Amino acid sequence: MQPFDTVAFKELYNCSDAQKRRFAHLKEQFSLNFKGEPEFFSASGRCEIIGNHTDHNGGKVLAGSIDLDTVAAARKTEEGVIRLVSEGYDGVFTVNIRELEPKQEERGTTLALIRGVAHRLSELGYRIGGFDACVTSNVLKGSGLSSSASFEVLICTVINHFYNDGAITPTEAAKVSQYAENLHFGKPCGLMDQLACAWGNMVQMDFAPFDPTVEGVELDFKAKGYSIIITDVRQDHADLTGEYAAITSEMALVAGYFGKRRLCEVNEDDFMRELPMLRKKCPDRAVLRAMHFFNENKRVEQATAALKRKDIQGFFDAVNASGASSQCLLQNLFAQGSLTQGVPLALELARNILKSRGAVRVHGGGFGGTVLAFVPLDLVWDYMAEMDRVFGQGASVELRIRKMGTAKID
Repeated sequence: MQPFDTVAFKELYNCSDAQKRRFAHLKEQFSLNFKGEPEFFSASGRCEIIGNHTDHNGGKVLAGSIDLDTVAAARKTEEGVIRLVSEGYDGVFTVNIRELEPKQEERGTTLALIRGVAHRLSELGYRIGGFDACVTSNVLKGSGLSSSASFEVLICTVINHFYNDGAITPTEAAKVSQYAENLHFGKPCGLMDQLACAWGNMVQMDFAPFDPTVEGVELDFKAKGYSIIITDVRQDHADLTGEYAAITSEMALVAGYFGKRRLCEVNEDDFMRELPMLRKKCPDRAVLRAMHFFNENKRVEQATAALKRKDIQGFFDAVNASGASSQCLLQNLFAQGSLTQGVPLALELARNILKSRGAVRVHGGGFGGTVLAFVPLDLVWDYMAEMDRVFGQGASVELRIRKMGTAKID
């Protein structure tokens, strides 16, 4: 299945009654705010499996599109204005497509993301135009499932369908979305979030090339006896930009010691040989984070190979090792000095329940957010019940890998 295809509702949502109600409500909201009959679009959230904080330095990542998504009811207009109503936000977000330069007063807002996507598409020579849209999302916000990337890719998908006949590739859509978040929204981020939302299925991504390579990987975890469960520790990581930026800058500091811009350009043997001198130029935490980078790249390859040969335990071994590296080397389980440490608590609870079965690790950016677990089917109820008992009702959500990242829905 190719990105940006049109997909039948029943194929994407398995005729779910809850999804039918969701789309009926979305259509009703559109009729209350705008005129005409809308078309429907979806862009998935994403889960990061292995490759924690490596994309920004040209590393490798294994990630997957998930069945939590951001959806839009949208109708093309001829007024040169994008008008968008988003559930949970007041008013109408309005962007005149003749005014696309970044606005300082919009930084950190939904308007910045909409304007940024349209701006970059225009710069690249794609057609842009107006539309009316109502949007809703069940991608948990501030939890590491990439709600902002899902929204950005969704806006790109709508413009792609209405004005470019599907000519925008998923990789290009991801780059456009990253541009919007970096330049207009004002948040430094790599490309992994957007790329995983734009492509479907599980994908191994290599960010060393200027145009990242993407390779699809499939495994039916349910058929192997496991469920994917994400637990939101209810500790919002939206205000931890400085913690994330420090990882990028510290890895780049180590690369700079070797006269390189990214760690992917540094030979690991040279890195190990230079450790005594390197420690005089770079803090130990930066050195440890660089070690995580090199080891994580190898784990992505190991996990992908295990998936291809249907070796579920080999895959779990790589996931668990990646989680340990994030804890000990990358050090992104909690913000330094914080007494609120929901992620380490969730990991310890998960290990107590799983007892070496399956796998569990910090998910995504860390410092808050979510924990990802592969849970044996016979433990799913106990696992989710215990996590909800500690972190609140609904904290745990069962995920499925979905085959299509973004699409128009019939």
